[in-house]
Amino acid sequence: MTTTNGPGRPRDPDVDRRISQAALDVFGELGWAGFAMETVAKRAGIGKASLYLRWSGKEALLTDAIRAGLPKISDVDTGTLHGDLVELATQVLALYVGPGSRAALRLHLEAASIAGVAEHYAAMRTAQISAARHIIRRGIDRAELPAGTSVTLLLDTLVGGAMMHALTTPPGRRDTLAAGAAEHARALVDFLLHAVAAPA
Repeated sequence: MTTTNGPGRPRDPDVDRRISQAALDVFGELGWAGFAMETVAKRAGIGKASLYLRWSGKEALLTDAIRAGLPKISDVDTGTLHGDLVELATQVLALYVGPGSRAALRLHLEAASIAGVAEHYAAMRTAQISAARHIIRRGIDRAELPAGTSVTLLLDTLVGGAMMHALTTPPGRRDTLAAGAAEHARALVDFLLHAVAAPA
């Protein structure tokens, strides 16, 4: 999100953060059908007029909230495939166990049908998939994986495993998982790479 609004008074980053989280919370709980500027304003503790000074409508508000409030899945080159995959799995866990987790799930189901949000979400997903596939291809180029390794199957297993672990963790243990995300990611990667390297 930008922090200024034309020539007027600078925007307050703390207010913007509250609005982003409120927008993600409302979308995650109520979906697009229940997503309204007034509801987000009430959740954020500000007047509805303040939202319209920042955004022209709810599509723009949700798009900015996604951009600012959801953890990113990106390519990180640690120098080893193991380190790269641990970072990737940690990012996936952060996305699905963090404060925007319900909104992230809603986006999978609804984003394609929301005008003004669909294009941004599609671009975000394409960038995420490209980054993840680049990690695997780099591992193959480094000979850390067999040349015939299926990039798709490896990523399906890693990302799906991290995602399902986050989704099936009981609410009372989600904070613990969030704090130990890197540890679980490492265990998942260890298990997966051992299976990939094991003889047929």
